[in-house]
Amino acid sequence: MTESESRRKRSYDPEGMRRRLLDVAAEAFQSRGYQATGMHELMREAGVTGGALYHHFPTKKALGLAIIRDRVAAEVEETWIEPVRTAPDAIDGIVGVFDRIAAGLRRRGAVSGCPLNNLALELSLADPEFRTATQAVFEAWRAAIAARLRADQAAGRLVPADADDLAAFIVAAYSGAMAQAKAQQDAAPLEACARQLIRYLKGLRSGA
Repeated sequence: MTESESRRKRSYDPEGMRRRLLDVAAEAFQSRGYQATGMHELMREAGVTGGALYHHFPTKKALGLAIIRDRVAAEVEETWIEPVRTAPDAIDGIVGVFDRIAAGLRRRGAVSGCPLNNLALELSLADPEFRTATQAVFEAWRAAIAARLRADQAAGRLVPADADDLAAFIVAAYSGAMAQAKAQQDAAPLEACARQLIRYLKGLRSGA
């Protein structure tokens, strides 16, 4: 293999290009919104040609759905599902998530909001496929929290309660608090919600 052939082989990285496009688009949709972001802007910011962009994502809708399924779902998994699943108990996991996210917002001094909530609010009424995609992420999020709550109840760490309803309440409380924090550009609503939610959840511990 010649040196030029070797360079071409190294530069031909379709999966790497797809990841770069998703990274750029995820950031743009989070900061500017889906509707306000144009495909030409994404091409310029990602440093790719139109052919490369449309090879991976034939339409803007295809790109938006990939962001939800590949990036937003993974962020919920990393930020919420895995920490709750691996914590000593569900309450410690939930408290830890709120603390980490609020501390991160304070450090950054800016609030862009929950990526899932942002896209759900913007796109769920615009297209049924977007609604289905965002709903699937919400369902996985609630199901993971409910499963951990049920495991703690079975182990005697929590008093009996409807785990599905409680998980829906936790996700809704977080999503609403993040929306308020974004509107105010201040972590205070998230911190206030966390204090009240934690007080309630700790009351569910056995022997509390």
